[in-house]
Amino acid sequence: MKLDDCFELGYIVKTHGVKGQVVALFDVDYPEDYEELESVFLLMAGKLVPFFIERIEPQAGGKFILKFEDLNTIAEAEKLKSTTLYLPLSELPELDEDQFYFHETVGYQVIDENLGELGTVKEFYEMPNQDLMAMEYQGHEILIPVADDIVLRTDKVARKIFVKLPDGLMEVYTQPTNRHEEEYDGDEDYSDEK
Repeated sequence: MKLDDCFELGYIVKTHGVKGQVVALFDVDYPEDYEELESVFLLMAGKLVPFFIERIEPQAGGKFILKFEDLNTIAEAEKLKSTTLYLPLSELPELDEDQFYFHETVGYQVIDENLGELGTVKEFYEMPNQDLMAMEYQGHEILIPVADDIVLRTDKVARKIFVKLPDGLMEVYTQPTNRHEEEYDGDEDYSDEK
């Protein structure tokens, strides 16, 4: 299994008890969709390693107590702290027609309802307050907030994503700054006074 074929489910927060259990945070929209997991991949030394789940106990806030097969001591569990958990992309829950996973839309053509065809989706940045879609446009990276009133819909067959960009967003990224000209309008004399 390659990393490109997987999505990040979450990570191991800490150990739990003395018999090899760990607490994992499933950093996904609907953690309850993963309550029946039988296995996960852990990223260890740059490689995905399969771990089979013996027992899984849901907790509050997207956390789960996991007991992996053949992991029976706190010392073994301690080595897994902060390790990232992955699942194959095929394990992602089905979405409604108007929903999409970020990774699905990389390479899609971005169409603005006023400006028409713009550029292509390059990647997504998941920020604490808002996710941003990075679009490649005429040699510039344009960051588009992922919000319902901006990202309107996707056409998976045509590989297009339809948006309504806020006024002035494109100009922020494409027009050169005039700050230097405003600060130094050419009238000042900066020669040394004697």
